[in-house]
Amino acid sequence: MPEPGHIHVLGIAGTFMGGVAAIAKAAGFRVTGSDLNVYPPMSTQLTALGIDFVQGYDAAQLDVEPDVVVVGNALSRGSPVVEAMLNRGIPYTSGPLWLADEVLRNRHVLAVAGTHGKTTTSSMLAWILEHAGLAPGFLIGGVATNFEGTARLGASRFFVIEADEYDTAFFDKRAKFVHYRPRTAILNNLEYDHADIYPDVASIRRQFNQLLRTVPAAGRLIVNGDDAELAATLEMGCWTPRETFGAAGEPDWRAVDVAGGCASFDVQCRGKRVARVSWSLLGSHNVSNALAAIAAAAHVGVEPSRAALALAEFRGVKRRMEVRGVVGGVTVYDDFAHHPTAIETTLSGLRARVGAARIVAVVEPRSNTMKLGVHRDQLAPALARADRSWFFNPPDLGWDLPAAVAALGDRVGFADTVDGLVRALADDARPGDHILIMSNGGFGGLHDKLLAALRAPS
Repeated sequence: MPEPGHIHVLGIAGTFMGGVAAIAKAAGFRVTGSDLNVYPPMSTQLTALGIDFVQGYDAAQLDVEPDVVVVGNALSRGSPVVEAMLNRGIPYTSGPLWLADEVLRNRHVLAVAGTHGKTTTSSMLAWILEHAGLAPGFLIGGVATNFEGTARLGASRFFVIEADEYDTAFFDKRAKFVHYRPRTAILNNLEYDHADIYPDVASIRRQFNQLLRTVPAAGRLIVNGDDAELAATLEMGCWTPRETFGAAGEPDWRAVDVAGGCASFDVQCRGKRVARVSWSLLGSHNVSNALAAIAAAAHVGVEPSRAALALAEFRGVKRRMEVRGVVGGVTVYDDFAHHPTAIETTLSGLRARVGAARIVAVVEPRSNTMKLGVHRDQLAPALARADRSWFFNPPDLGWDLPAAVAALGDRVGFADTVDGLVRALADDARPGDHILIMSNGGFGGLHDKLLAALRAPS
């Protein structure tokens, strides 16, 4: 077998491509890379791994003569490094395909797909397998606090991967997950998202059906039985035994005797009680995520009772209802929610935990779908459980955000700069408030700026 060669990763600072780089390094490859902006914590992680990287996408970086260039999906034709790669005839591939060829081949892949909950469910599943002594590899789109990073090569035949439906690369417009060839696949849910690449939900459904076509008959599908879009996807063709989880009808896996705002619940499998989970997470969406992870782990031999013990020690995922600080009785949270459904479920979970306390929701319309205004009509209903909502409303948003959420009346406010938003939130804050900041980006450092403002003497 040939020795691992030298790969050069374009887009190395992204969570996925950074994970690919870390796995490649662990597998013995020489790894270099580049990105437009590489800053902590990713810059620190890459340096600690001994991975050399440069800022920017100039052609000169290819003078290191890599054996293959691994191209992230943020790169496109016209980029100097891409044009140089093509002109020089340097072999290239995508991150998902490199992973499939070099790492996932001959491993039992457990893939977690869906519009929402992929990162949390993947993290739960990886931790359950780890707790059971199975030492899985994993690549997850977030930092599970039970692990030191987002990716690991792993020492066993099991590999857990967050299976993203976003496109693969400029030369491969299929969804990333079609490359992974899972034997166990979780389908959490399916909604319209990624409006920058998919014209409608039907086009996303077709990509999910492509994933189903790759799961063998000897494998297992773990499907949210409450999701109508997933049901429609299965009707397009399914060749693999499946188990369902959910609340409606008669799912194979169900949560019953839910107590304490979802702090504990019994797990039933086909009507039989098989475990009780008591943990620190909140929200019915996380109960659903847990059922999926328990069912997937059972497919590779982990007893549900053992999975429940693991979940009791599961500490969650960074940027998923992560408490960033408490100042003067005001709790500031960071959450990745950026789709109306995710916003609504996150608020529901927080409401169940804090009762009648005042919740202040803060939203940055940053994702490509949000910027296009696709879900503008769903924003006001999604924020119904918040006592007050604030939006970052930049001048270049391109659509009328105040008009879209006018139904919220005097319970909503807007700011066109991050500093202006900090001042407004600090002035409005009261002891006992729970300020939930939701964005799929860094939000201009809003969290730390707000905590500093709350600490400042009045």
